[in-house]
Amino acid sequence: MTDNTPSPVIRIRDLTKVYHLGAGNDVHALRGVSLDIFPGEMVAIMGPSGSGKSTLMNMIGCLDSPSGGEYYLDGLLVSDLVDDELAAVRNSKIGFIFQKYNLLARATAVENVELPLRYSDDPTNMTERAKAMLELVGLGDRFDHKPNELSGGQQQRVATARALINHPAIILADEPTGNLDSVSGQEVLGLLLKLNRENGTTIVIVTHDQGVASQAQRTIRLFDGNIVDGEQH
Repeated sequence: MTDNTPSPVIRIRDLTKVYHLGAGNDVHALRGVSLDIFPGEMVAIMGPSGSGKSTLMNMIGCLDSPSGGEYYLDGLLVSDLVDDELAAVRNSKIGFIFQKYNLLARATAVENVELPLRYSDDPTNMTERAKAMLELVGLGDRFDHKPNELSGGQQQRVATARALINHPAIILADEPTGNLDSVSGQEVLGLLLKLNRENGTTIVIVTHDQGVASQAQRTIRLFDGNIVDGEQH
């Protein structure tokens, strides 16, 4: 019998992270975390301050290297990569959405969305591709607007288009509604849900907001560097 179960896009096994802050002062941020996330899933990661949530986000986003364990992203073992290799993986396989948008103030919406393409292996037709992504997130009439000419929700949509431009294996969203009012927050969350449900985009959301987490298919809860609960919705 053939097993039709898809391979996980994120496969983490016994991941640890220890920060050495001085003689005899070690902080164990992750204590042997194991986790699978499959293509097309939308998963929320929650936990109180000091739980290891941010550290796990940094590991998933290839922003830091673990002290031990293995992390496979889209079939590639990334836990042993060095900084330059991690940077290449981040640009090709991960789309980031941050709480503070991180847009270039003097660049237009199109120019902000183009940015990852400038560092990619395929920088062709950048403007056309950026416009297509802005159309996808509902900003087809804002191509030439700069961030200070956009609302907070619109800026986050530009950031979402930028995250999608390289067709990454996952979208990693860090408190994506944290800087938005309730109406704009719901609009951005609705966009992420649409991308997940209609386009099959794999999305990992790190959030303190139970309302945001409840919209995901699954919530992973951390406490003291361990996963303590995995809740299906």
